[in-house]
Amino acid sequence: MAGALDGILVVALEQAVAAPYCTSRLADAGARVIKIERAGGDFARHYDRVVHRESAYFVWLNRGKESVVLDVKDGADRALLARMVARADVFIQNLAPGAAARLGFGADVLRAEYPRLITCSVTGYGEDGPYARMKAYDLLVQAESGLSSITGTPEGMARVGVSVADIAAGQQAHAAILEALIARERTGEGRRIDISLFAAMADWMTVPLLHFDYGGKAPARTGLNHPSIAPYGAYPYKDGVVLISIQNEREWRSFCAGVLNDAAIAADPRFCDNTARVEHRSVLDAIIVGVFGALDRAALTKRLDAAGTAYGMVNGVDGLSNHPQLARIRIDTPSGPVDMPAPPARGRDFAPGPVPEVGRHTDAIRREFS
Repeated sequence: MAGALDGILVVALEQAVAAPYCTSRLADAGARVIKIERAGGDFARHYDRVVHRESAYFVWLNRGKESVVLDVKDGADRALLARMVARADVFIQNLAPGAAARLGFGADVLRAEYPRLITCSVTGYGEDGPYARMKAYDLLVQAESGLSSITGTPEGMARVGVSVADIAAGQQAHAAILEALIARERTGEGRRIDISLFAAMADWMTVPLLHFDYGGKAPARTGLNHPSIAPYGAYPYKDGVVLISIQNEREWRSFCAGVLNDAAIAADPRFCDNTARVEHRSVLDAIIVGVFGALDRAALTKRLDAAGTAYGMVNGVDGLSNHPQLARIRIDTPSGPVDMPAPPARGRDFAPGPVPEVGRHTDAIRREFS
């Protein structure tokens, strides 16, 4: 079956996580993605060696692409890249700030020469502004955007456990490119797209920012508890930890009657609405822990299910690995097949391409674009 993006050529001067996340999804949809790598490969190939001696990051984000090794500072290789871009539908890059423009592949130059071309630049802080030339990696942006300040426990800040700034920017780039392809079908014109890790995180931080700007106070770090909804957090039971979520007063009353076995708690003035429950969270938590601590998993989940209370077990990565809801796909890599989570949006006929070895397609690409 043809992919939605069959016939679309994407040239990607990319590295690390953010741009490769975007192009991996374009490749999943059938686009031809030519990945330009330096000698030795994208440095993400060397982050770790846990997957048959391959990097987990690289295996995750580079299936279905063609790998071409070029020295973009060399005149002949730069000319080859220019010929590739001339035939491309999309050119995406996430080099250091200003590097692509210095090589002659800045967005304004390319858009002027190729009106149908869609360009996408992924940077740390944007193309202009006082931080435009600063280097930016995921954890740095987590800190700069304020995300670290609301993540962790009351005792200290923490890094979000995955590269959320990179992933968010890659998702935004993917959506913007798809929008631009749709618009080009209507107008015949390409589009310049600028995505930054900082802007992607600032968007995700809108609710905490509004709390600060209009409420005068940013949400506190609360570990595995929601800062502004209660009860919504993790509670120990006899043989584990469960996370429960109450979203409205109907659910609250049902939880009190069916799980805590005390309907009167719902009417207690300290717990009569969400604002009151947040204010008296410590007292409420003690009541919940007292009930949960006497129940094993089977007894607790039976009550939660009967009351219609939303819950999830606090799993480790081992729990995810063995989760009955986890769908996997098998990807071929230069070192052997790898099973990994299936992309969230995929058709029944989804057939992911292999992860390329460094420079696997260099000779063929040189012949094709000579």
